[in-house]
Amino acid sequence: MKILHTSDWHIGRALYGRKRYEEFEQFLDWLIGCIETEGIEALLVAGDVFDNGTPSNRALELYYRFLCRVAGAGCRHVVVTAGNHDSPSLLNAPREVLRHLNVHVVGCMAEAADELVVLNDSDGKPGLIVCAVPYLRDRDIRRAEAGETFEDKGRKLVEGIRDHYRQVGEAAVAKRSEFGGELPIIAMGHLFTSGGQTVEGDGVRELYVGNLGQVRADVFPDCFDYLALGHLHVAQRVNGSDVRRYSGAPIPMSFGEAGQRKIVVAVNAGTEGVTVREIPVPGFQSLATVRGDWKRVSERIAALKKEAVSVWLEVIYEGDEVIGDLQERLRELIDGSALEILRAKNMRLVERTLSRMATEETLDDLTVDDVFARCLDAHAVPQEQQAELVAAFRETVAALHEEATLGEP
Repeated sequence: MKILHTSDWHIGRALYGRKRYEEFEQFLDWLIGCIETEGIEALLVAGDVFDNGTPSNRALELYYRFLCRVAGAGCRHVVVTAGNHDSPSLLNAPREVLRHLNVHVVGCMAEAADELVVLNDSDGKPGLIVCAVPYLRDRDIRRAEAGETFEDKGRKLVEGIRDHYRQVGEAAVAKRSEFGGELPIIAMGHLFTSGGQTVEGDGVRELYVGNLGQVRADVFPDCFDYLALGHLHVAQRVNGSDVRRYSGAPIPMSFGEAGQRKIVVAVNAGTEGVTVREIPVPGFQSLATVRGDWKRVSERIAALKKEAVSVWLEVIYEGDEVIGDLQERLRELIDGSALEILRAKNMRLVERTLSRMATEETLDDLTVDDVFARCLDAHAVPQEQQAELVAAFRETVAALHEEATLGEP
């Protein structure tokens, strides 16, 4: 069976206030064409369909219109799992209706057997077993106990994730035995594997305190012929494996992702094994970071103007000259062009302001851990008590991140 693995669409995401619906629409149009051209029979979307738990009407329209068009493109099955940005209840709400379109949705953790999706081949016979595991939330897989440490919480969280994937894998193997064949088993997931690559501004690294919530590659059972992961925006292999992959976000979610090669992953799964091929996703909106002194910034912008294409810019001024009217100068530079500056940062002005403040710091210069450490020092908390308090603080921060990304209205 020919499968396409994608994830992290983040429909509805804005970039420094700039809405990106046209970009999302262009990607989904391209994806329909890719499905037709490649003869894809099953599409797997491994989480973070939307950027938040209360997507706009336009974001919902793009999603549902796409699902209606998939069948017409020759794709028989779609499997969608929720990510940490998605609202489980919102995704699950139309699941019974979507099932009539052969769209299978798993919005929240369920019993192992309920996360199995059997996909039929062109003859109507079972051709593939999908372990559709959504984002596993702490509250779903770990029972809190009084007196447990931050390390205890992290260990129990990883053990819960491991146990869940083991149970789903065992259920898939049992289901395959019922059919009396050697059906391929493909698993989906939305999580952070240790060693995974992230980039600045992708919003992934900020969800984790230390290694909390990160899992090693050995948590996944060997029975999975392919593992389709979501959550990390950089397309990558897990521990170098060709059949355990993150497809990455299909469009750049930040200026830090602008230079990345964006892909979807084509998987051909049969009784003889699995083959994998990367399909590049074209760029739909150019992003560029321009940094340096004024001469370098102005020359780079002038060169971009000559290309006469739409480019969204991040400008970071790093010159020695103090420019108090940077915004005005930049507006004059791009006037009459297809360029749009979404963010401008005047590093020289920042440095000058900080120098006037002597050694004073702003909250922007400190992490949450730094602030908490300063509080401990300010209140003269004994050193022997600080370790326990820091652990409790980190656990609280992690819980706040969990609630902030839950996305329930």
